[in-house]
Amino acid sequence: MSANVDLNNRPDYDKVIQDIADYVINFKIESEEALDTARNCLMDTLGCGLLALRFPECTKHLGPMVQGTVVPNGARVPGTSFALDPVKAAWDIGCIIRWLDYNDTWLAAEWGHPSDNLGGILAVADHLSQVRVSRGEEPLTMRQVLEGMIMAHEIQGVIALENSFNRVGLCHVLLVRVASSAVVAKMMGGNREQIMAAISQAWVDGSALRTYRHAPNAGSRKSWAAGDATSRAVRLADMSLRGEMGIPGVLTAPQWGFYDVSFSKTNKDQKIKADADREFKFTQDYGTYVMENVLFKISFPAEFHAQTAAEAAVTLHPQVKDRLDQIEKIVIRTHESAIRIISKVGPLANAADRDHCLQYMAAVPLAFGNLIAEHYEDDFHAANPIIDELREKMEIVEDERFTREYLEADKRSIANAIQVFFKDGTSTEEVSVEYPIGHRRRRAEGIPLLEKKFKANLATRFPAARCADIFSLCKDQAELEATPVHKFMDKFVI
Repeated sequence: MSANVDLNNRPDYDKVIQDIADYVINFKIESEEALDTARNCLMDTLGCGLLALRFPECTKHLGPMVQGTVVPNGARVPGTSFALDPVKAAWDIGCIIRWLDYNDTWLAAEWGHPSDNLGGILAVADHLSQVRVSRGEEPLTMRQVLEGMIMAHEIQGVIALENSFNRVGLCHVLLVRVASSAVVAKMMGGNREQIMAAISQAWVDGSALRTYRHAPNAGSRKSWAAGDATSRAVRLADMSLRGEMGIPGVLTAPQWGFYDVSFSKTNKDQKIKADADREFKFTQDYGTYVMENVLFKISFPAEFHAQTAAEAAVTLHPQVKDRLDQIEKIVIRTHESAIRIISKVGPLANAADRDHCLQYMAAVPLAFGNLIAEHYEDDFHAANPIIDELREKMEIVEDERFTREYLEADKRSIANAIQVFFKDGTSTEEVSVEYPIGHRRRRAEGIPLLEKKFKANLATRFPAARCADIFSLCKDQAELEATPVHKFMDKFVI
């Protein structure tokens, strides 16, 4: 055979794609813990979206692409009057969910926020439920939404356990697109071939670069990137159900596949990975593990690697609030991932830059005793020069145990410790927090606070009677699961 030709035998779908498709088609969700956690996750995620509507930089992105467009059976965007096509509705819902960096988190070799997938899931479910009713058919129920959430969490999170996209400079929202495409294609009624086609299209799109999450380019794109990803998943699923062919060897194709093109190099000047390291690794099958172990951001709207630092700073606040001008240095012991993602010095250009700065997220609660979304805004930062003064006095030290236990399956800690030293030679005690309130190890402590957070977020958008009605429904697992999706969404329309 001539060396100047390619062998054109079309392969079967890559095993990674087949495994995802078989999971969403065949797996039966029976875990009561996963369903209960998904219900709490639904509350928290919607609440984060409602709170984001207070910020004009978020709301400027919302609404139809063409003003005045009317969409029959349009998907609603919670907290607004918008009824949009499912693709744009997924974008909008995903955008408000992620805007304040306050929804759930998954930390492993890759990081991410699995509830970002709710943008596509809820938009498609609302639209389909209305369409079914208009045809005299049974609507979709919220049980199907919760099951879709569990599966999307699982796909995104299990891939993330052993496979680091950040180390090759890629953004984790790729996994949102992959997970959402599988789940919404199934929800739309796709067969195995169509679901695999949608998943393959999600992979062939490649990945956004992580640069908008890091110094010196951190900015607001990180707040809408997941909305963009889950929306794209809806579009790809729709195309696949219309008969668009898939790309079976999208991951493994030599030279042109995802592994060789996007997953073959490490950061900076390190060598190209060995062939065996280019392919994804899996240590467990898909089930309900991720939803059961997901991390909730309960106390602070802050990048998750700083949650325990902010909690430690709040604890220290009473000891330092009257001695801020006497501080000589502040030592923060932390883990490697926090250093790699959010440790930075120099000017902070915008709110998105500040909520990804470990030093900023420790300085604010040290000085003021709390950390809320408004603390990242330009006017607050400009009015309080003490924040940058404290930042300049911080020393960041990696603790090898913190780094190790961050990745250990039976721990998954996200530890930080802070100690403040004064010019007169005295110091505070070191305050160490290894597990944030949103961790599975602190579920009993965290869920009442999560519910309190949801009530407060509801109150930013709705009158008291509506808030009470929504909260009552969301608290009742059986009633919520039986509720038609479009009826549930009716409650969130302004």
